[in-house]
Amino acid sequence: MKCRLIAAGTRLPAWVDAGFRDYQQRLRKPLSLELREIPIATRRPGEHPRVPVAREGEAMLAALSAEDYVVALEIEAAAMTTAKLSEWLARRLQEGRPLALLIGGPDGLAPGCLERADLRWSLSPLTLPHALVRVLVAEQIYRAVSLLAGHPYHRA
Repeated sequence: MKCRLIAAGTRLPAWVDAGFRDYQQRLRKPLSLELREIPIATRRPGEHPRVPVAREGEAMLAALSAEDYVVALEIEAAAMTTAKLSEWLARRLQEGRPLALLIGGPDGLAPGCLERADLRWSLSPLTLPHALVRVLVAEQIYRAVSLLAGHPYHRA
């Protein structure tokens, strides 16, 4: 099954790319992880901060397909334990719809992205740098798949 991480931000530090690629390469079956970067919209003089976020949101929504099961990474959403994430992922694998996980930029996700989401997921009540979220999501998806496969990576 295909899982796409659609994330705001380009030209991130090398450690972000290396961390994401490490988990991406580990994930091959039953789920492959792809990254689609959306440029962070620049704020024009006098422009309200919501306007560039809306532009990022439009680009994210354009990257989605109609059949995608969309997950919005959102600080104010419900959190999941690793076991719950693994159970949720098992249901998604059975369902077979492609997954699309949306990570907003420094100012968050556009309202349209939140409305399109089938699920809102919080990694933490802390505010995390959007670049770090890429690595954390990739690792947690890998951990959940490992748990489903009975692989010893997850030791809880």
